[in-house]
Amino acid sequence: MTTKNNKKLEKAWSGRFEEPVDELVKRFTASVNFDYRLAEYDIRGSIAHAEMLCSQKIINDNDLQAIKTGLADIESEIQEGKFNWSLDYEDVHLNIERRLTELVGDAGKKLHTARSRNDQVATDIRLYVRDQIDSTVTLIRRFQSNLLDLAEKHVHTVMPGLTHLQVAQPISFAHHLMAYFEMTKRDVERLSSLRNRVNRLPLGSGALAGTTFNIDRLNVAEKLGFEGVCENSLDAVSDRDFAIEFCTTVALIMMHLSRLSEELILWMSPQFQYIEIADRFCTGSSMMPQKKNPDVPELVRGKTGRVNGHVVSLLTLMKGQPLAYNKDNQEDKEPLFDTAQTIRDTLLVFTDMLTGISVNKDAMYKATAKGFATATDLADHLVRKSLPFRESHEIVAKVVKLASERKCDISDLKIQELKAVSPMIDEEMIGKLSSEAALESRNHIGGTGSLAVNKAILKARNWVENDDI
Repeated sequence: MTTKNNKKLEKAWSGRFEEPVDELVKRFTASVNFDYRLAEYDIRGSIAHAEMLCSQKIINDNDLQAIKTGLADIESEIQEGKFNWSLDYEDVHLNIERRLTELVGDAGKKLHTARSRNDQVATDIRLYVRDQIDSTVTLIRRFQSNLLDLAEKHVHTVMPGLTHLQVAQPISFAHHLMAYFEMTKRDVERLSSLRNRVNRLPLGSGALAGTTFNIDRLNVAEKLGFEGVCENSLDAVSDRDFAIEFCTTVALIMMHLSRLSEELILWMSPQFQYIEIADRFCTGSSMMPQKKNPDVPELVRGKTGRVNGHVVSLLTLMKGQPLAYNKDNQEDKEPLFDTAQTIRDTLLVFTDMLTGISVNKDAMYKATAKGFATATDLADHLVRKSLPFRESHEIVAKVVKLASERKCDISDLKIQELKAVSPMIDEEMIGKLSSEAALESRNHIGGTGSLAVNKAILKARNWVENDDI
């Protein structure tokens, strides 16, 4: 539906046009419904820009004070929910500029000297992503701290380690949990590396070619905490690789949390019964009164696909754009904002849920006896008697087949039956085939023995408590 209006709305760019924007087009092209989230960053960047303009004698002291006072009032209005966001002014930038001009007059109109919305929004998004990186790292460290608390309680809790979802070798539950610490540690390292690339100032690049004014970009960068400036104006205003990289890194974090979620879901099922998740993180069924559903880990698993979709969306958004800025880039914000909110909510609830996990040690221990988990240990013992590993492997495979036919564990076979397979097998070997012995025999760095795991937990704890990434 189109509307006609004899009075032309004066927009920041309206001088070129002879008729007002169609109402449908106005709604279609406006971004203020979601980019208002950038308001605090827009104000912060505007203050730094105004201070630089004043120091360079582009605006005077009176203008600067009026701008800073006006922006402070606007920030208060936004925080108090009193700010009037309008589609007529398209985006967060023009809404703030419009209100600033209402409050301080011509001084507000001078603020946009030597900048464009192109370098302005690029700056806002970098400030936003930088904050999201910092908050995500803080939340991961809290998650890791609770993970380590749980691991410390279960250094001696034996469970079956699986490959192909088949029983492989005995490990400790703590060792299993520590795998997720290592994954999320790499996630933090990725975020740290990304922060260095994000922390470059685009402001001063103008619409695409810079500005004719004698600006001081390094001054603005220092005020805003940037480590440097974007070195090419075209690149500075047009690329969003840093936002895509943030979403990709979050997708990796979500993937790791999704894997742990899948295991929690399996472990809580009646088929495993390894753990119980506290009631406050579960729901029931409207039809089946016996049900206790692990909704939190299931939703984490589901939301991982949501974040993956945002990564693909952003990559697709950027893939066909020529230099420099294009309106397409307006579509970068909603996937970015949702990704940041999703990882925040996920880490908050997952961190809390770790405190509500109780472990069924007996069920874990009994499961290790179901798949000949110590077969590799028997092979290793034979190797220590100078038997080549491949021959040892073949002998133990025959032992496993015999135990399977007898429907018992290797350690339950009679010594005569074992010696019939290989005379090199002796009673001392069989006595060392308990799950506990198998676990404790692996006390090297990265192993599942209790000494190794305790050292790993201590090292991890020191890393988490160190603010330097």
